[in-house]
Amino acid sequence: MTTEQTTRRHPMTWVPTLYLAEGLPFYAVALIAGLMYKSLGVPNDQIAHWTGLIGLAWVFKSLWSPFLEAASSKKMIVVIFQLIGGASLGLVALSLQLPLYFAISVALLGVVAIASATHDIAADGLYIASLSNKQQAAYAGWQGAFFNAAKFISLGGLVILAGYLEKQMDAAHAWMIIFGILGVMMITLGLYHSWALPGTKNLPMEKSMSGVFLTLKDVIVDFFKKPGIWIAIIFIILFRAGEGQVQTIGPLFLRDAKELGGLGLSTDEVGIVYGTAGTIAFLAGSVLGGYFTSWLGLRRALPVLIVAMNLPNLVFVFLSTSLPGNLAIVATALSVEMFGYGFGFVGVILFIMQVVAVGKYQTAHYALGTGVMQLGFVLFKMISGDIQVALGYKHFFVWALISALPVLLLSRFLNIKDEEKVIETA
Repeated sequence: MTTEQTTRRHPMTWVPTLYLAEGLPFYAVALIAGLMYKSLGVPNDQIAHWTGLIGLAWVFKSLWSPFLEAASSKKMIVVIFQLIGGASLGLVALSLQLPLYFAISVALLGVVAIASATHDIAADGLYIASLSNKQQAAYAGWQGAFFNAAKFISLGGLVILAGYLEKQMDAAHAWMIIFGILGVMMITLGLYHSWALPGTKNLPMEKSMSGVFLTLKDVIVDFFKKPGIWIAIIFIILFRAGEGQVQTIGPLFLRDAKELGGLGLSTDEVGIVYGTAGTIAFLAGSVLGGYFTSWLGLRRALPVLIVAMNLPNLVFVFLSTSLPGNLAIVATALSVEMFGYGFGFVGVILFIMQVVAVGKYQTAHYALGTGVMQLGFVLFKMISGDIQVALGYKHFFVWALISALPVLLLSRFLNIKDEEKVIETA
């Protein structure tokens, strides 16, 4: 591993903005792109398939993470990939005026995803290398807050702006402005971080590239030798089966016309219900889910977390059946769904952290575990559009509920140790 010497700079000058820069391109691909394509008339199955495929970058990022150690500094990688991501987002904006805009924009969003995934590795590494253990704990809250601030800016700000612009001009020009803003924001953050990030000077690498390959091989082999790993992998993949489909099709359902089974909301209305009330409910659910699991213990809390994450998807069955025209009803329903999503999602994170990642390569195995988690999300995201087109919205949301049953049953077969009993018998 490369060791680094850092120039001292106050963490508040760069930690919040660093994790804002992690979140912006992620949500641009995961959320904003789907709503943009919906406004441009792309079918649901194509939206789900291609935006899901792009998400594979975050699945496999851990496989190339060891090779980033060969770069002269983590700061350089962070800044370069922020600038690449910003430039690519700007090119997405320009591509919307081309005849083959869909293919070109999907390819460019793929570049954004790869740049963002690579940036995430270097950013997390810079955070760890630049701060003491005490500082890492102290500023961990700022990480999550500003990563989620990117979601608030994306859905609560830019999507609302897109809806306003769509009423003033054609959809392509409206979304061109939105992705142009995203590109400018990322480039501005990159230029700012060229000054603000801790300066680094690398010492000689302790391992050759062949040594990196051997370490990577050992990490992967050791991961798959863990007792019960295949049941754990299946559990992690299935954990997001219902959520991956609902989070993909839900916003498209809100946008589709009522005669097509949707709610017929405008783009800005979707931004209001998801980006404000929905985001607040998600954050509240996440915090309470963490405290709940800490109080009860992961083994006993996990079934409750799975139910909490999936049962609120009943609101989509209600919405697709009743098709309410009152935005307050829609916002309330989606707040319930997002609260449950936030509350239950901590289950899979803690399972990976406390069960799967334990051992010799804890950090690397956590990265592999979260990659498996993202793989599950991507797989169900990619097929969700085809299933929705085949079933229609009403039956699709019922199917999404049924998709959660296998993981609930599988949770009974997991070997999760009761931490309190381990302590007692130690």
